[in-house]
Amino acid sequence: MRPISKLQFITTNPRLAEQACLGGINWIQLRLKNTPDDEFISIAREVQAVCRQFNATFIINDNVTMAFNLQADGVHLGKEDMSPDVARQLLGRNFIVGCTANTIEDVTYLSSKPINYIGLGPYRFTSTKQKLSPILGIEGYRNIFAQLQQRQINTPPVIGIGGITHNDIPELLATGLHGVAVSGAISGAANITLAAQQLKNSLFTIYNNA
Repeated sequence: MRPISKLQFITTNPRLAEQACLGGINWIQLRLKNTPDDEFISIAREVQAVCRQFNATFIINDNVTMAFNLQADGVHLGKEDMSPDVARQLLGRNFIVGCTANTIEDVTYLSSKPINYIGLGPYRFTSTKQKLSPILGIEGYRNIFAQLQQRQINTPPVIGIGGITHNDIPELLATGLHGVAVSGAISGAANITLAAQQLKNSLFTIYNNA
Protein backbone atom coordinates (compact mmCIF):
# COMPACT_ATOMS: atom_id res chain seq x y z
CA MET A 1 0.00 0.00 0.00
CA ARG A 2 1.21 3.50 -0.83
CA PRO A 3 2.29 5.86 1.97
CA ILE A 4 -0.04 8.68 3.04
CA SER A 5 1.20 11.80 1.30
CA LYS A 6 1.84 14.97 3.29
CA LEU A 7 0.48 17.07 0.41
CA GLN A 8 -2.77 16.00 -1.25
CA PHE A 9 -4.52 17.74 -4.14
CA ILE A 10 -8.31 17.60 -4.49
CA THR A 11 -9.63 18.26 -7.99
CA THR A 12 -12.40 17.62 -10.51
CA ASN A 13 -10.23 18.04 -13.55
CA PRO A 14 -7.69 15.82 -15.37
CA ARG A 15 -5.86 18.85 -16.78
CA LEU A 16 -5.36 20.35 -13.33
CA ALA A 17 -4.27 16.97 -12.01
CA GLU A 18 -1.60 16.74 -14.70
CA GLN A 19 -0.30 20.26 -14.08
CA ALA A 20 -0.17 19.62 -10.34
CA CYS A 21 1.70 16.37 -10.84
CA LEU A 22 4.20 18.21 -13.02
CA GLY A 23 4.81 20.37 -9.94
CA GLY A 24 5.55 17.36 -7.77
CA ILE A 25 2.15 16.43 -6.35
CA ASN A 26 1.99 12.67 -5.75
CA TRP A 27 -1.56 12.30 -4.39
CA ILE A 28 -4.71 13.21 -6.33
CA GLN A 29 -8.21 12.95 -4.90
CA LEU A 30 -10.99 13.14 -7.48
CA ARG A 31 -14.08 14.80 -6.06
CA LEU A 32 -17.10 14.83 -8.36
CA LYS A 33 -20.56 15.63 -7.03
CA ASN A 34 -23.89 15.02 -8.78
CA THR A 35 -22.18 13.59 -11.86
CA PRO A 36 -23.78 10.87 -14.03
CA ASP A 37 -21.95 7.56 -13.91
CA ASP A 38 -20.79 7.59 -17.53
CA GLU A 39 -19.31 11.07 -17.17
CA PHE A 40 -17.80 10.14 -13.79
CA ILE A 41 -16.12 7.06 -15.27
CA SER A 42 -14.74 9.03 -18.21
CA ILE A 43 -13.20 11.75 -16.01
CA ALA A 44 -11.96 9.23 -13.45
CA ARG A 45 -10.15 7.21 -16.10
CA GLU A 46 -8.44 10.34 -17.39
CA VAL A 47 -7.30 11.32 -13.90
CA GLN A 48 -6.20 7.74 -13.22
CA ALA A 49 -4.11 7.79 -16.40
CA VAL A 50 -2.41 10.97 -15.20
CA CYS A 51 -1.70 9.40 -11.81
CA ARG A 52 -0.21 6.31 -13.45
CA GLN A 53 1.97 8.47 -15.68
CA PHE A 54 3.41 10.30 -12.67
CA ASN A 55 3.23 7.38 -10.21
CA ALA A 56 0.81 9.37 -8.05
CA THR A 57 -1.77 7.95 -5.66
CA PHE A 58 -5.32 8.07 -7.07
CA ILE A 59 -8.15 8.48 -4.56
CA ILE A 60 -11.86 8.71 -5.40
CA ASN A 61 -14.09 10.73 -3.10
CA ASP A 62 -17.25 9.12 -1.70
CA ASN A 63 -17.86 6.45 -4.33
CA VAL A 64 -16.66 3.07 -3.00
CA THR A 65 -18.13 1.12 -5.91
CA MET A 66 -16.41 3.33 -8.47
CA ALA A 67 -13.11 3.12 -6.59
CA PHE A 68 -13.31 -0.69 -6.61
CA ASN A 69 -14.42 -1.03 -10.23
CA LEU A 70 -11.71 1.30 -11.52
CA GLN A 71 -9.12 -0.18 -9.17
CA ALA A 72 -8.19 3.21 -7.77
CA ASP A 73 -5.65 3.29 -4.95
CA GLY A 74 -8.33 4.20 -2.45
CA VAL A 75 -11.43 6.07 -1.42
CA HIS A 76 -12.16 9.03 0.84
CA LEU A 77 -15.40 8.86 2.82
CA GLY A 78 -17.35 11.84 4.13
CA LYS A 79 -19.20 11.78 7.44
CA GLU A 80 -22.47 10.91 5.69
CA ASP A 81 -21.00 8.28 3.37
CA MET A 82 -20.59 4.52 3.79
CA SER A 83 -19.20 3.37 7.14
CA PRO A 84 -15.45 2.64 7.16
CA ASP A 85 -16.09 -0.93 8.34
CA VAL A 86 -18.32 -1.70 5.35
CA ALA A 87 -15.96 0.05 2.94
CA ARG A 88 -13.01 -1.98 4.20
CA GLN A 89 -15.00 -5.19 3.92
CA LEU A 90 -15.93 -4.40 0.32
CA LEU A 91 -12.53 -3.11 -0.79
CA GLY A 92 -10.20 -5.45 1.04
CA ARG A 93 -7.00 -4.63 2.86
CA ASN A 94 -4.98 -3.31 -0.10
CA PHE A 95 -7.10 -0.20 -0.71
CA ILE A 96 -6.48 3.09 1.09
CA VAL A 97 -9.51 4.22 3.09
CA GLY A 98 -9.64 7.77 4.43
CA CYS A 99 -12.43 9.40 6.40
CA THR A 100 -13.53 12.94 7.23
CA ALA A 101 -13.61 14.21 10.82
CA ASN A 102 -14.63 17.52 12.41
CA THR A 103 -14.52 16.92 16.17
CA ILE A 104 -12.49 15.12 18.82
CA GLU A 105 -15.34 12.59 18.98
CA ASP A 106 -15.03 11.94 15.25
CA VAL A 107 -11.28 11.44 15.49
CA THR A 108 -11.61 9.14 18.50
CA TYR A 109 -14.25 7.04 16.75
CA LEU A 110 -12.30 6.79 13.49
CA SER A 111 -9.07 5.90 15.27
CA SER A 112 -10.61 2.56 16.19
CA LYS A 113 -11.68 1.82 12.61
CA PRO A 114 -9.80 -0.01 9.82
CA ILE A 115 -8.76 3.14 7.97
CA ASN A 116 -5.47 4.61 6.78
CA TYR A 117 -5.85 8.33 7.39
CA ILE A 118 -8.23 11.00 8.71
CA GLY A 119 -9.07 14.25 6.92
CA LEU A 120 -9.72 16.78 9.71
CA GLY A 121 -11.43 20.07 8.94
CA PRO A 122 -12.51 22.42 7.67
CA TYR A 123 -9.74 24.83 8.62
CA ARG A 124 -11.69 27.76 7.18
CA PHE A 125 -14.61 28.31 4.83
CA THR A 126 -14.29 26.59 1.48
CA SER A 127 -16.68 26.72 -1.46
CA THR A 128 -15.61 23.24 -2.64
CA LYS A 129 -17.72 21.58 0.07
CA GLN A 130 -21.51 21.78 -0.15
CA LYS A 131 -22.39 20.72 3.41
CA LEU A 132 -19.67 22.41 5.43
CA SER A 133 -19.06 21.31 9.03
CA PRO A 134 -18.23 23.93 11.70
CA ILE A 135 -14.97 25.78 11.00
CA LEU A 136 -12.06 24.63 13.19
CA GLY A 137 -9.47 27.36 12.72
CA ILE A 138 -6.00 26.95 14.15
CA GLU A 139 -7.27 26.75 17.74
CA GLY A 140 -9.61 23.93 16.81
CA TYR A 141 -6.68 21.83 15.58
CA ARG A 142 -4.61 22.66 18.64
CA ASN A 143 -7.43 21.72 21.00
CA ILE A 144 -8.13 18.42 19.26
CA PHE A 145 -4.49 17.33 19.29
CA ALA A 146 -4.13 18.39 22.93
CA GLN A 147 -7.14 16.24 23.84
CA LEU A 148 -5.81 13.30 21.84
CA GLN A 149 -2.55 13.52 23.76
CA GLN A 150 -4.34 13.77 27.11
CA ARG A 151 -6.46 10.73 26.31
CA GLN A 152 -3.45 8.87 24.87
CA ILE A 153 -5.30 8.09 21.66
CA ASN A 154 -3.20 6.84 18.78
CA THR A 155 -4.51 7.97 15.42
CA PRO A 156 -3.71 7.16 11.81
CA PRO A 157 -2.09 10.09 9.94
CA VAL A 158 -4.29 13.20 10.23
CA ILE A 159 -4.54 15.54 7.23
CA GLY A 160 -5.74 19.13 7.55
CA ILE A 161 -8.31 20.20 5.00
CA GLY A 162 -10.56 23.09 4.07
CA GLY A 163 -9.49 26.40 2.55
CA ILE A 164 -5.80 25.92 3.37
CA THR A 165 -3.33 28.24 1.65
CA HIS A 166 0.44 28.27 1.29
CA ASN A 167 0.90 30.63 4.25
CA ASP A 168 -1.17 28.44 6.60
CA ILE A 169 1.05 25.38 6.32
CA PRO A 170 3.79 26.06 8.94
CA GLU A 171 1.31 26.89 11.71
CA LEU A 172 -0.96 23.99 10.83
CA LEU A 173 1.80 21.38 10.76
CA ALA A 174 2.97 22.61 14.16
CA THR A 175 -0.33 21.40 15.67
CA GLY A 176 0.51 17.76 14.97
CA LEU A 177 -0.94 17.25 11.51
CA HIS A 178 0.74 14.71 9.25
CA GLY A 179 0.05 16.92 6.22
CA VAL A 180 -2.52 18.98 4.36
CA ALA A 181 -5.00 18.57 1.51
CA VAL A 182 -5.58 21.56 -0.76
CA SER A 183 -7.77 22.47 -3.68
CA GLY A 184 -7.99 26.20 -4.42
CA ALA A 185 -4.41 26.86 -3.29
CA ILE A 186 -3.35 25.05 -6.46
CA SER A 187 -6.33 25.17 -8.84
CA GLY A 188 -6.89 28.90 -8.24
CA ALA A 189 -3.29 29.84 -9.01
CA ALA A 190 -2.23 31.56 -12.20
CA ASN A 191 0.46 28.93 -12.64
CA ILE A 192 -0.76 25.53 -11.39
CA THR A 193 2.59 23.77 -11.66
CA LEU A 194 4.48 26.56 -9.89
CA ALA A 195 1.92 26.67 -7.07
CA ALA A 196 2.28 22.92 -6.59
CA GLN A 197 6.07 23.21 -6.53
CA GLN A 198 5.97 26.00 -3.95
CA LEU A 199 3.64 24.05 -1.66
CA LYS A 200 5.78 20.93 -2.00
CA ASN A 201 8.94 22.91 -1.21
CA SER A 202 7.33 24.47 1.87
CA LEU A 203 6.47 21.08 3.30
CA PHE A 204 9.91 19.70 2.44
CA THR A 205 11.60 22.62 4.23
CA ILE A 206 9.41 22.33 7.32
CA TYR A 207 9.96 18.61 7.77
CA ASN A 208 13.68 18.83 7.11
CA ASN A 209 14.05 21.55 9.74
CA ALA A 210 11.88 19.79 12.33
